[in-house]
Amino acid sequence: MNNVSLVGRLTKDPELRTIPSGNVTTTVTVAINRPFANQAGERLADFISVVVWNKQAENLAKYCKKGSLIGVIGRIQTRSYDAQDGTKRYVTEVMAENIQFLSSKNDTGSGYQSPEPSYNSGNTSQVETTDISEDPFKDFGSEVVLSDDDLPF
Repeated sequence: MNNVSLVGRLTKDPELRTIPSGNVTTTVTVAINRPFANQAGERLADFISVVVWNKQAENLAKYCKKGSLIGVIGRIQTRSYDAQDGTKRYVTEVMAENIQFLSSKNDTGSGYQSPEPSYNSGNTSQVETTDISEDPFKDFGSEVVLSDDDLPF
């Protein structure tokens, strides 16, 4: 099974390319923080190359920019080519099958920010909160009693 899931930030703005067949693609680098610090106390990151095709590539270029937080589901693929100096080079990339935009269009911060609700500027009403000590099912109706014979397993 070849399946990879990544969450990280774009290291630069995506740039679309059109290949001779007419398909569009972009290759982006996603910076993914490691969950631990090194011996010097520095937090390191891995930089993963991700190839995105067609409509997803168009949307990525349209809605994301450097610093955008994205989620990628795809597969790892390797390829090789002959460099100009005659040496054989190997490339390992993630071929994106699904891209999720995890930050707003304007959020390019380096740290995670929890999503906040957005409100119309003309709407000044307060958000209603529920007291969690109160029974949330009090107006739900009468109690339902199930026996073991009612369960399908």
